[in-house]
Formats: sequence, structure tokens, C-alpha cells
Amino acid sequence: MRNMDAYIFDLDGTLLDTLDDLAASANHALAVFGMPTHSTDDIRRFVGNGVRKLMERAVPDGERNPLFEEVLNTFRKYYMEHERDTTQPYPGIIPLLRHLKTLNKSVAVVSNKFDAATKSLCAHYFGPLVDVAIGESEHIQRKPAPDTVVEALRQLGIPAQKAVYIGDSDVDIATAANCGMPCISVLWGFRDREFLLAHGATTLVEKPEDILTIS
Repeated sequence: MRNMDAYIFDLDGTLLDTLDDLAASANHALAVFGMPTHSTDDIRRFVGNGVRKLMERAVPDGERNPLFEEVLNTFRKYYMEHERDTTQPYPGIIPLLRHLKTLNKSVAVVSNKFDAATKSLCAHYFGPLVDVAIGESEHIQRKPAPDTVVEALRQLGIPAQKAVYIGDSDVDIATAANCGMPCISVLWGFRDREFLLAHGATTLVEKPEDILTIS
């Protein structure tokens, strides 16, 4: 895959370890409304399909709960204020992105995290190392629909045939397939090897630098 011109990354569990801040924000919102909280491992299983789905899984009775929208809005507000409390890039990510830029590769982030947080986190942690960052919004279908990746490629000016997708979940595997792109599945994120293989992973890497060695 060294002949690719663009590297499209998932964010949570791929570039950034956001789990503790997501868990703290979800549990804060639940506690405000007197609802049971969840372990960090529970939240790990809940993430991947956007914050609405995360809170649907976390709130008793999900969207049927009459307080659901208030809990979701409380989560969003709290998370935007605390998104960097403990979040950090995974070891090796910054050197990887820097190396890709030295090779004149284009880099995009496509996430199911809401768009404001996606752009804020990418700007803070990666700055010019990321050319395009797109998150979930009401104007575009979230992953595994191909829409956000297609939009990222449009902004980069690069066809799907010259891009590779990198992520840590089954959603990312399906997204890449829906875009007709190869997928690299990372093993340092929110899903383990067995889960990824069971959901169709074909190329797995244990360290960020391994991405550079895949031919």
C-alpha cells in the first residue's frame, strides 16, 4: 500500500485514546439524571457508531426513555468541555503522521464522533499533520455509509483507488468495503484481534509504524 496517495484514519481507538474521557462524559450525563453508570469496559463496547448510539446503549431503555434527548445533550456539552482531560495520541501515532507528510501523502480523519469534537481534537493534537477532518453531522450519513470518506477524498482531490482506510472496529472494516478501499485494522484500539477477524479484517497491525511496511 506504499503506492497510495491518501491515508484515511478513524479517530477514536485508532489515532487517539479517548476512552476515559468518553466514559467520564457518559457517566456524568447519566448521573445528572440519576441513571445507572457504566464501567469503562462497557463504554468501550458501546462506542463506534456515533455518540447518539453510544448514549442509546448507555441510557436505560435507550431512545424510548423520555429523558434521552436531555441526557444526550448533557453528554455533548460536558464532552466538549472535557474532551482533552485524559485523551492522548497512541504511542507512535505522531511519528507516523509526520512520516506520511514527509512522503507527501495526504491524511484525513473520518469519525463517527460529532463533527465539532472531531475537528477540535484533530486541530489540537495533529494540527497540519491532518489535511481534512470530518465527523458526524445531520448533513451527511455516518459510517459505515461511504459518504464521509467520499467527502474527505473529494476535499483531498484523490480517488478511492489511491487511498487506504485505517481503523480499529467492525464499522471501519465495513466502511472501507463500502468505499471499495483496502482496510488496515489496528490492534491497539477498542476491539481485539478475534473480534476484528470475525468481522472480516484481512490486514492487521500491532504498531503504528507497521502501517508503513505494508506493501
